[in-house]
Amino acid sequence: MNASPTLFNRLALIGVGLIGSSIARAARAQHAARSIVATARSPQTRRRVAELGLADQVVETNAAAVEGADLVIVCVPVGACGEVAREIGPHLAAGAIVSDVGSVKASVVRDMAPHLPPHAHFVPAHPVAGTEYSGPDAGFAELFVNRWCILTPPEGADAGAVDRLAAFWRLLGANVEVMSADHHDMVLAITSHLPHLIAYTIVGTADELQTVTRSEVLKFSAGGFRDFTRIAASDPTMWRDIFLANKDAVLEMLGRFNEDVSVLTKAIRKGDGEALFAHFTRTRAIRKGIVDIGQDSPAPDFGRPHPGLPASPLPKPYAAED
Repeated sequence: MNASPTLFNRLALIGVGLIGSSIARAARAQHAARSIVATARSPQTRRRVAELGLADQVVETNAAAVEGADLVIVCVPVGACGEVAREIGPHLAAGAIVSDVGSVKASVVRDMAPHLPPHAHFVPAHPVAGTEYSGPDAGFAELFVNRWCILTPPEGADAGAVDRLAAFWRLLGANVEVMSADHHDMVLAITSHLPHLIAYTIVGTADELQTVTRSEVLKFSAGGFRDFTRIAASDPTMWRDIFLANKDAVLEMLGRFNEDVSVLTKAIRKGDGEALFAHFTRTRAIRKGIVDIGQDSPAPDFGRPHPGLPASPLPKPYAAED
């Protein structure tokens, strides 16, 4: 018997892609809400959500979804958050907590806050978890386990609402950190947004090379390029909105990155092996630190399964020379 506390009476999910469907699965598994209502923009997605049984009720509009809900989580691309807030604002219950899952926070606060009534509590959030897949079928209840969820409550936010939302995310398995929206955007620009931009660029460059055929790029993709393709397979709508919404922080980090690339370019050109070795040693230590705090697997090749050797014929008996 699960003894987990029920934190909320009615959870409303607006958008049921990878993150939204994972929240639904985890919240149900942990009894975090007595009932779950969901909506999505397309009829096809709403129908699939109902088929999968992700929610107790699937409704057609955002306004209908939030009626009577005491926790509303907006799980749409950050560029659409403002319009969603405008639609749901007049229908929010007194004391309802409104949150989101966007990878950019300052723009979400700017776009959503003006449309939310004073009787609701706005606590933006970013669960730093995901895969390259999208849609309601892609979610799984364990997505947030041992991952970070960053809360960025605006100045003057209700402390009780922040604590309740933090408890919700912890119940779903996440570690919770609280910081300002601006600081979040700077940190994520280097840890998430810039790596995605680099991945999109490298994969695009490889695809455009005239001296290497597309089939060779696919066939001979070594570990590094293969991992870049995984990142570059992420949802294009979501990442378009992230780069536009967090452009100042991304551009600052991109400038620093270009400076570092220039230093390495000079070292390679001058044959400065000591500089290259020192740089690679320092960055290797960062990878070890990530593994040590449990944010990735220490297994070789990131824990990927490897096929066994092909069957080998038994050797013929050795015949000594006469």
